[in-house]
Amino acid sequence: MIETEQTTPIDQQQPGTAQPDNDIILEARNVTKLYPGTVALDNVTYHARRGKVNVLVGENGAGKSTLMKILAGVIQATEGELVLEGEEIRPKNPREAEARGIGIIHQELNLFQNLSVAENIFMAHEITWGKTIVRHGDEEAEAAKLLNRLEQPIDPRTLVSYLRVGQQQIVEIAKALALDINILIMDEPTSALSTAEVEVLFRVIEELKANGVTIIYISHKLEELMQIGDYIAVLRDGRLVAESPMAEIDLPWIIERMVGRETTSTYRAPQHAIGDEILRVENAYLPRPGTTDYLLEDVSLTLHAGEILGVYGLMGAGRTELFEVLMGLHPRARGNIWLDGQPLNRQINERIKQGIMLIPEDRQREGLVQTMTVADNMLLASLRRYVRRFYLSRHAQQQNITRLVNELAIKVANVDFLISSLSGGNQQKVVVGKALLTEPKVLLMDEPTRGIDVGAKEEIFEIMRQLAAQGLGIMFVSTELKEIMAASDRILVMSKGRITREFVHDLATEEGLVSASAMGHELGQMGR
Repeated sequence: MIETEQTTPIDQQQPGTAQPDNDIILEARNVTKLYPGTVALDNVTYHARRGKVNVLVGENGAGKSTLMKILAGVIQATEGELVLEGEEIRPKNPREAEARGIGIIHQELNLFQNLSVAENIFMAHEITWGKTIVRHGDEEAEAAKLLNRLEQPIDPRTLVSYLRVGQQQIVEIAKALALDINILIMDEPTSALSTAEVEVLFRVIEELKANGVTIIYISHKLEELMQIGDYIAVLRDGRLVAESPMAEIDLPWIIERMVGRETTSTYRAPQHAIGDEILRVENAYLPRPGTTDYLLEDVSLTLHAGEILGVYGLMGAGRTELFEVLMGLHPRARGNIWLDGQPLNRQINERIKQGIMLIPEDRQREGLVQTMTVADNMLLASLRRYVRRFYLSRHAQQQNITRLVNELAIKVANVDFLISSLSGGNQQKVVVGKALLTEPKVLLMDEPTRGIDVGAKEEIFEIMRQLAAQGLGIMFVSTELKEIMAASDRILVMSKGRITREFVHDLATEEGLVSASAMGHELGQMGR
């Protein structure tokens, strides 16, 4: 086990403890990456060990994705060098990195929404006759094999835009598997996957290891790192602060080095007062396009002011569809919805005015505009509140933005920076801030902690508790059992478009939630 102070390079802290050179296949030496006003990486030396799962952890903004993008040729380091099999390399783009056997699954989805699954999997690596004629049939056949390997019955001809986020993440994984690579970087590959799908991915990883492939694995799901990892390295504030064989450490060791302190938080806060009913849904249905089936079937529920209502279920259970129906995103939905005793208007903008707001599952595609600033993103849903006759009040806008940046502890040097300059956890806080500027009575949070680290998760749940204490009604979806059980006052379980069980917090168990989420599924679909 090697540890270091932030001011000392890790490979100089304890001489003689480094692994033998033939164990290291890829090395980043003294790598620094500077952005305007930000040091993303500060003199980092990192080793990837041959044929192993090399886990890399750190809080959002620690520099993990930046380092991986440098290894994969997406961006170039300001200083330092990369060494592959003892030879210095300088990949200027992902194609050059792939030619050297390095591939990456990006944290944020990197797919063409208007192309099919097969076309995305083989993008820039098309199967062709000669140099120009694409063999679409062969691509679809090979894509089907890859998807079957991942135990996903997705039609390769389906447009990616029709897939849910979890299915799109499966396509990203299939893209990487289609490459002939020796080193595979997986940046948050399971952030939108169900437990059963994670188990399938882990079997694929073991298969890759058996074939000599080196895996570099980033995840904020610390329990899965303990299961899959061989070696671990920890980044904090752009510096490598510790590394160790995974067999020699435990979860508290990881968390303490990630956040720089001991933490015992389980997200749960003291009980707060639950008020009167604020939201009622009766007999909600959402037809599945082109079939006689339903994505939502006869769903009824209530939510009270000051209550945190968790919604749990497997992928395809109807959780996201429920939130979309509540926001008015599906004109074909039917049923009765009341907010504060008044029927909800069918128009989305009117529902926002009435006091309901959605924080979507896919913050990159549905929650933010990447070409806009932090401030402009926060104002997207509430601009009408700042209209003063014929102009927008910049003073009022700035006051509210500054207030929320402070209240939500958003780490940004200047709100006029592009949203893309922020870490995933801080981007998620901006999405929360955007929602709060609409002054909602009910806040719908779909996977609010997806792809963010343990420290940022604590902050998101603390924000939820504070909002509930102020009287907001909060519904949130999570695929993480521990999160649902720790943060919810009450839990609804969904399966196959229906609510199958309801639990008050004190009576919920993992076994009960899993059992209720499996109702209507065949055993084989559960991956158990």
